[in-house]
Amino acid sequence: MAKTKILYTCTACGASHNKWAGQCSDCEAWNTLIESIAPKDTGPRFTGYAGASSIQNMADISLTAEPRHATGIGELDRVLGGGLVPGSVVLIGGDPGIGKSTLLTQTLATLGGQMNALYVTGEESLQQVTLRVRRLGLKDDSFRLLTETCVERILTLAEKEKPRVMVIDSIQTVHTELMQSAPGGVSQVRESAAQLVRYAKQTGTALFLVGHVTKEGTLAGPRVLEHMVDTVLYFEGDAGERYRMIRAVKNRFGAVNELGLFAMTEQGLKVVTNPSAIFLSRHDEPVAGSIITVTREGNRPLLIEVQALVDDSHTNNPRRVTLGLDQNRLSLLLAVLHRHGGIAMYDQDVFINIVGGVRVTETAADAAMLLACLSSFRNKPLPQKMIAFGEIGLAGEIRPVPNGQERLKEAAKHGFTHAVIPRDNLPKKHDAPEGMEIIAVKRVSELLDIH
Repeated sequence: MAKTKILYTCTACGASHNKWAGQCSDCEAWNTLIESIAPKDTGPRFTGYAGASSIQNMADISLTAEPRHATGIGELDRVLGGGLVPGSVVLIGGDPGIGKSTLLTQTLATLGGQMNALYVTGEESLQQVTLRVRRLGLKDDSFRLLTETCVERILTLAEKEKPRVMVIDSIQTVHTELMQSAPGGVSQVRESAAQLVRYAKQTGTALFLVGHVTKEGTLAGPRVLEHMVDTVLYFEGDAGERYRMIRAVKNRFGAVNELGLFAMTEQGLKVVTNPSAIFLSRHDEPVAGSIITVTREGNRPLLIEVQALVDDSHTNNPRRVTLGLDQNRLSLLLAVLHRHGGIAMYDQDVFINIVGGVRVTETAADAAMLLACLSSFRNKPLPQKMIAFGEIGLAGEIRPVPNGQERLKEAAKHGFTHAVIPRDNLPKKHDAPEGMEIIAVKRVSELLDIH
């Protein structure tokens, strides 16, 4: 009888090692190697991701666009790049209770009327899924159900059923008979996902994989799982809040960083038709430390409110706290304000919050952050109908941002009458929104005179 071979697999990157070590030599992560049994060489179930291999000339390759199927949920189609592509593999991650199963149930209920759909669950019983379908007011016969955790049996039944779209809920509960480790381990997740991806590519089945997340908010399992799939979607926001957001962090069939917004109701997730409205707090009177900025999420401009609170610090190390923004960016901007504006906040606690729970990743919100901090520091409110955007450099310059004209049009559409923008984003007279006063600035020192 052959001796069982032991490998040590990194939970961070999925690399295999012959002996245990405190640090992974591939990704340099500490204490991430776990013991696993090497798989037996039984041969792959499917050979190749896309059929037989052959060498071709570029001139002979057809460039016809892939047909897309609308999911019936507009915001989901947006983050997918316009719809669901046959043979694509979509990985959806999020906190427990955020709405992953609800969204996929609604999606299959819509697609089930157009094509054969299969929902495979390894966490819930068939009765639980049926109760959710009826609670959401969906048709009982929209799609077929299967409760199974063995990937070989799932693929055998799928070959008979021949679904055009399939959901695996979740990938951490699925296991393969080729591996001896427990479900949810690095080797199990990686091999199970590889077999499912091969099946999807060879049969043209659109596949959704539900993934668990860690305490840090990242997808559980090896990072190679994100490289194997075509699209990675993350649910953002708190499960206790009404509004939920889906962000595309990887998409081979569309733009990344697209954001879809939903509202959780008794009938499931509903599309938010006017996303800018949920991020704006309409104060009865002007308040200090509040200003509106226009950020870009994918191809769509969004109006969000930036709130700042600057207060005397009672500790030796003043606090710098940000919600929805990069904390290091705030420290950088306060240093620029001190160096090029002459205003020091080294003895002040500074708190920054983005209303609505959205996360801003672009630097166009720099000008709004500084103006909000200045307003709170001076206790002088800014005009309610004012928006501001612009990137701030270390030399104190205010740099232009992409799509400045579209940002101004979005602000004008919501009734804003004043705009603080970089001078290089100043539109021509015939392109400027009617009735909007535009204040073009070049240096940080010019922001000090805005009130």
